[in-house]
Amino acid sequence: MRRLLLTSSLLAALSTANPVFSAPAQSPIAIAIHGGAGTIERAKFTPQQEQAYRQTLQSAVEQGYAVLEQGGESLDAITTAIKVLENSPFFNAGKGAVYTYDGTHELDASIMDGRDRQAGAISGVTLIKNPIELARAVMEKSVHVMLSGEGAQEFAKREGVAFVNKDYFDTPHRYEAWQKARKKLEQAEQGIKDYQALHQQLPQQYKMGTVGAVALDKQGNLAAGTSTGGMTAKRFGRIGDSPIIGAGTFADNDSCAVSATGHGEYFIRYNVAADICARVQYQGKTVTQAGQDVIFGPMLKAGGTGGVIILDAQGNISMPFNTKGMYRASKSNTQPTYVGIFDDTKQP
Repeated sequence: MRRLLLTSSLLAALSTANPVFSAPAQSPIAIAIHGGAGTIERAKFTPQQEQAYRQTLQSAVEQGYAVLEQGGESLDAITTAIKVLENSPFFNAGKGAVYTYDGTHELDASIMDGRDRQAGAISGVTLIKNPIELARAVMEKSVHVMLSGEGAQEFAKREGVAFVNKDYFDTPHRYEAWQKARKKLEQAEQGIKDYQALHQQLPQQYKMGTVGAVALDKQGNLAAGTSTGGMTAKRFGRIGDSPIIGAGTFADNDSCAVSATGHGEYFIRYNVAADICARVQYQGKTVTQAGQDVIFGPMLKAGGTGGVIILDAQGNISMPFNTKGMYRASKSNTQPTYVGIFDDTKQP
């Protein structure tokens, strides 16, 4: 009897001490996406419209997550998710791009790999179906970080990136918004000759609109990407923050991944994406703290509006915005699919 007790005690001690009896911790995987921030109010949506937006956001985040779940890379996950948004007329990127002042479309995008800070960006392209694909080609197949205009499209032809006719980007609701913006600018121009003051007359909804994604794969690698049609009625080849590494896009495995959306000039001036990751890495702040500090800090006081999606190497997600709404969604191996449009902290 004593021998049996000793044996039982020994087995109990071994089962406690030996790690082979403990299941290994699951590697975190996560993805977050956005479809732009701004004056997004529930009263302006019919139930059918809201449902359509939510379904597209859900489809994008879940298609991106499926890549991660199958062991795919974070770069593939964000490319997949962003292409869903670029192919939708709902968002200001790809198919749904806004019109320039002259009635054309100029598209920008960027992507960044958190493993080694490799990055690719394109600006001012007019015939590329999925700008995020061209940005990735620049990162992986060129010696440069950013290409623009005709040169970027020449490179796209060499790499087999898909082209479309320029009328592919024509959508009725964007055309209507362009007409309204042109009219406002032309009316204001009669009394205001200064271009800077003139442009400030436009409402905020004409100055923002972007899509983006951040992801963490099973290998622990972060990635971020952003794509946009820019600003309604933009002129003179204007470029916003979306294709600028550190402003609209940033990823580093030692800190976090960020994709931004909002009034691009402010995101450039305040180096928003890189600033958030620097606060995480050097100040030891959480992604929630860092995002709040930047989005609601000096940039907002200066007039900068918009939001960001942030993801760290532990799979923590934060999606702060200082506007009335931001199209957004997220999913991880510890959190179910979340889709948001309005400010959930306030009553409808």
